[in-house]
Amino acid sequence: MTPITQAFVLGAGLGTRLRALTDDLPKPLAPIFQKPLITFAFDHLIDLGVERFFVNTHHRPERFAEIFPRSTYRDRKIEFRHEPNLLETAGGIANIADSLGDEPLLVYNGDVLTDLPIARLIDNHFRAGNTVTLALRSRAEPKQIAFDSGTGRIIDIRNQLGTGAPEEFVFTGVYIVDPKFVDRLERGVKRSVIPVFLELIRRGEKLGGIVIDEGHWWDVGNREAYLQLHRDLPSLNFPSYPVSDPEWRLSIHKTAIVDPTAQVRGCSVIGADCRVGEGAILDDTILWPGAQIASRSELRSCIVRSRQKVSGVHRNIDI
Repeated sequence: MTPITQAFVLGAGLGTRLRALTDDLPKPLAPIFQKPLITFAFDHLIDLGVERFFVNTHHRPERFAEIFPRSTYRDRKIEFRHEPNLLETAGGIANIADSLGDEPLLVYNGDVLTDLPIARLIDNHFRAGNTVTLALRSRAEPKQIAFDSGTGRIIDIRNQLGTGAPEEFVFTGVYIVDPKFVDRLERGVKRSVIPVFLELIRRGEKLGGIVIDEGHWWDVGNREAYLQLHRDLPSLNFPSYPVSDPEWRLSIHKTAIVDPTAQVRGCSVIGADCRVGEGAILDDTILWPGAQIASRSELRSCIVRSRQKVSGVHRNIDI
């Protein structure tokens, strides 16, 4: 496999589908059990040989600095690029173009959790000589991609070219772009990557794809998906690549204090430095680090943000 050594992990989104949880925390930093979401992407990519990361930021950039104070992860450099005004994905890639050199770039959505065998994507990209290659899945929703498996080319996206071709695949948010793709992007301009992909199709350039249904893939975009992920993970052999912290799966962090009379049920997770009082009941509820639950409180299907103090009975809300 030809190696790819640099990756752009998208961190600048506003996380509107996860508000109010993301009011004070960028979505890529949301804890999954005891580990920030974005670090799963880093671990996945390090296992593939990536040595250098770029992360764009916008909302609450200081929170990235708190978690990565040396701008490194597992001794790999992270170059953060702050966007005072959101540039979207194509604009974000253009914003790091000065540091990319002449090597291809692997792009990875910051709100995706997956162990896709990305080596297949890399092999396909170089073998086909594509300008861009997208990792696709057929067993997920929403399906937006029309793909010709015979030619290995993307035909249309959301029928924006009016082809009427069947949309049978999901774009996973993981893809590879060649330097010549980066070169055509206009610097300092807010732009989605999708119109640029459509331009490639119109020009007959190689916008390729590969269907990868192996492994697991979650779009952690809203509270339902976030809670479901915590239900799914304990029963799965995930991830299929090494991670930096073997204790990330702990339901109750070692520094949390839970009263012996409290009840912790279902897929509940209690983060670092949390406090759960006497007789409290947590059912399918996730506490972010530092949350405090008063005695005799009852929370069902709730997510409690960091350092929040909660008392009383609550159901199906974010606090």
